[in-house]
Amino acid sequence: MIPSLTVDFCSEIYPVDPTRGFTIGREADLILDEANPFLHRVFLRVEWDSGLWWLRNVGSALSATVSSNQGEMQAWLSPMGQLPLVFPFVCVWFTAAETTYEFEIHIEDTPWETVDVEQAASGELTIGTLTLSVEQRILVAALAEDVLRHQNRGAGTIPTSAQAAARLGWSVTKLNRKLDYLCGKLADMGVRGLHGGPGRLATSRKARLVEYCLGIQMVTVDDLSLLPTSPIVPVDQEQ
Repeated sequence: MIPSLTVDFCSEIYPVDPTRGFTIGREADLILDEANPFLHRVFLRVEWDSGLWWLRNVGSALSATVSSNQGEMQAWLSPMGQLPLVFPFVCVWFTAAETTYEFEIHIEDTPWETVDVEQAASGELTIGTLTLSVEQRILVAALAEDVLRHQNRGAGTIPTSAQAAARLGWSVTKLNRKLDYLCGKLADMGVRGLHGGPGRLATSRKARLVEYCLGIQMVTVDDLSLLPTSPIVPVDQEQ
């Protein structure tokens, strides 16, 4: 018996027929955003094959971040890549231009396994061998703020470095230095998509960082409480 699979976007539920599959994109079974020309007409495809449900990236440029419900599994799905869906729930994020989209996939009767993510009483968070300081969590929360505040509508924007710095009252230099350090540490741990090449960070690193951190639940809606209650005028001097 084939496990039933549904796709949830903005609380709209789409049952997937295993005999025909299901496409996601700008002109697909699930239309995420007709107005975004940077979104592929058909970007992702869900289909039943060889006894498993699969998520396939049929686009040519965009990548997607796929995570299980509790962040036990997180994967980066590159163009022409494919991923077996073995968890009962996965969330998918991807960014096209300045917009980050989110949808969920639910499957009945499928295996899964867990890994541990620990948070210290000090507020620091341990991911693998990397411990995030509270200030690093604030940085990620600022970058992910719009996505977290608009989860129910399935899309949000990633701020520029200048906008994020102004939100936190930091200089742009301080923000970029901390962003460089965090992306570099995660890249050293094997997190893909944070470098555009040897020694050069990709321009989309903020979006990829947000997708990764949401995927493993390194930041959640609760972390928005770490942010200033209102935007702050950024300081001029280096911090």
